[in-house]
Amino acid sequence: MLSGDEHVETVWDAFSGTRLRPYMTIANDRQAALDLYAWNARISAAVFEAVGHLEILLRNALDKCLQEQYREAERGIPWFLTQTPGGEHVATAVEAVRARLRAQEQPQGAKGRPRALRDTRDQIVAGLSFGFWSGLLGPKYEELWRTCLHRAFPHSSGRRKDVAVLLEHIRMLRNRVAHHDSMINVDIPFELRQIAQVAQYLNADAATWLEAQSRAMRVYAERPVAAEDTVVVAAREAWQLYSNPSICAYVCQAGRAFRPVERIAFYADREVKHHVPKILHRRDNVEWWDDEVARLEASEDRFERRIATVIKATRGAEGWNSGRYQVFLLSRSGDAQHRELTAPLAHRATGRGSAFTQRQRYVSLHALETAGSTADL
Repeated sequence: MLSGDEHVETVWDAFSGTRLRPYMTIANDRQAALDLYAWNARISAAVFEAVGHLEILLRNALDKCLQEQYREAERGIPWFLTQTPGGEHVATAVEAVRARLRAQEQPQGAKGRPRALRDTRDQIVAGLSFGFWSGLLGPKYEELWRTCLHRAFPHSSGRRKDVAVLLEHIRMLRNRVAHHDSMINVDIPFELRQIAQVAQYLNADAATWLEAQSRAMRVYAERPVAAEDTVVVAAREAWQLYSNPSICAYVCQAGRAFRPVERIAFYADREVKHHVPKILHRRDNVEWWDDEVARLEASEDRFERRIATVIKATRGAEGWNSGRYQVFLLSRSGDAQHRELTAPLAHRATGRGSAFTQRQRYVSLHALETAGSTADL
């Protein structure tokens, strides 16, 4: 009979330290690392369910459009057996599915006669991969998009690239899950929102059903270990500065100490704002002088040029003086690394000294994404 510690060591060796190293880096304890590893499997399965539902919605919608475009009901020939723009990709993928279906046939009867081939059109459509369907939204199929495929996404912008970018991102997520890669550094709520967005493009009612069925956010909330990767700063003025689209930065006094973090969140107006930008660049002891602006503007470093923009936007404004400051350049809404909460987190505590933070405090992005208010932090 193994003791608790012996059990952990045996399991650790069975899965290998190499496999579990990313989890150990976060957990700093073998038992906690195994708990995180087990959670990773659960969240992967939950995400795969959501992607699976989307895949079926996608292929059915595209298949329907293509059937109508190529008058399949009238001609009696499946659209994927006719010539389509960029059709060499279609023909290759369809033949691979048909070959796989034939290989699955089993001999029947004493004389070993094979059964009739089962590669019906529905089986072929079901056998085509997510990559195939998302690939139909690629640039080589622009003509096909304009003639029919856009009708599969009645609630989208109507621009092929907008849908294609989302689908390619989801395809990469699907492959990550299918290959049992780690999900501990994947922003699950962000990925789920992208899945929901494509589903909404396809069919609003189906999208609502898909979100109601998904267990992914419940599993995400059960994550056993989450790194404090975000600093929440008191931001009465700083939030306005960040909200200026030409700035998107956080500026504070020079020399102010921060723990190593990846993101900044803003506490103002008695709530944690919904934007949680990525820290793209940090620079301390920046001189707030006109001649420094000229030097930075002439730099080949894009971050220095952006710092020049921040200085120019604030020089002369009320409350800003010449001197030295610390600058955090931050992501904007729409950037790949940017994150947004579904809603601001209200701070309901009242009374003297009840502010959520009067300077700064540290939380995990995971905690922000799963909280209903600051009380949950």
